Amino acid sequence: MDFLVISLLNGVIYGLLLFMVSAGLTLIFGMMGILNFAHASFYMLGAYFAYALQGSLGFWGALIAAPLLVGLIGVLVERYILRRVHHHGHAHELLITFGLSFIIAELVKLFFGNYPVNYRVPDALDFSAFALGGLNYPAYRVFMGVVAISMFVAIYQLLTRTRVGIVVRSALYRPKMAEALGHNVPLVFMGVFGVGAALAGLAGAVAGAFYTTNPNMALELGVMVFVVVVVGGLGSLGGAMAASLLIGVVTSIAVGIDATLADFFSLFGARAWAEQTGGVFMLKISSLSSTIPFALMLLVLLVRPNGLMGGKG
Repeated sequence: MDFLVISLLNGVIYGLLLFMVSAGLTLIFGMMGILNFAHASFYMLGAYFAYALQGSLGFWGALIAAPLLVGLIGVLVERYILRRVHHHGHAHELLITFGLSFIIAELVKLFFGNYPVNYRVPDALDFSAFALGGLNYPAYRVFMGVVAISMFVAIYQLLTRTRVGIVVRSALYRPKMAEALGHNVPLVFMGVFGVGAALAGLAGAVAGAFYTTNPNMALELGVMVFVVVVVGGLGSLGGAMAASLLIGVVTSIAVGIDATLADFFSLFGARAWAEQTGGVFMLKISSLSSTIPFALMLLVLLVRPNGLMGGKG
């Protein structure tokens, strides 16, 4: 029972981390129609900037400054790179952001080295939140969850309850009408891209202290972020949250299951056949945990091509 509770907690926190990173990508695609392949690189920059700034600003100061710097980089990328290729279509945007991700990764290695840096949880949050089954649950995990939930509430309220959200949505769906009303649509899009990048930077600044901050962290999480966005539904904030939690919980529980598919077939009296067939039937579920999100994505796309909460195309 304790294993299940701990796995659920870890899965929820991991899912909320996935949401923190995917929220900016969802916002950018939902508002601008841009699939930014370099989005996970902004996540990595947030972690490295926070590490570099914590010596002079402290952890809390770095937690504020790092996302702002990443957001500024996002603004520059949109203004001087993406805006020039946007009218050529999605293929050009994907290719140029794909190349940008490699440039950012190489710059990180150039300035910080090709090895993990010593970015750690601050002493103020380095304690146990509670004990369960003889195990102490880190308070910093709870802190990450609180930040993710606060991010979701703030974005939802901003887009649905404020004038800023109305202007952003009108610039997306009725750009000519928004311009006729005096709104600078390119400036709105630049701001949206910058905010999306800043959200990824915040996720990196928060998560980098708990997980390893290294030059491969964007690659490790980048593919999973796209899986979340696709499963949840392109452009759907609620879908991104649902998909993140689903993938996080399923993956976390699967890691601790040592059963095989042969054990499952034994329920139907076909264990001998499964063992004789071998191959994937003899693999433990824990060894397949990293592939489960992709299988889930395939299943969702087969049943609901627009994702869990995606709108109809």
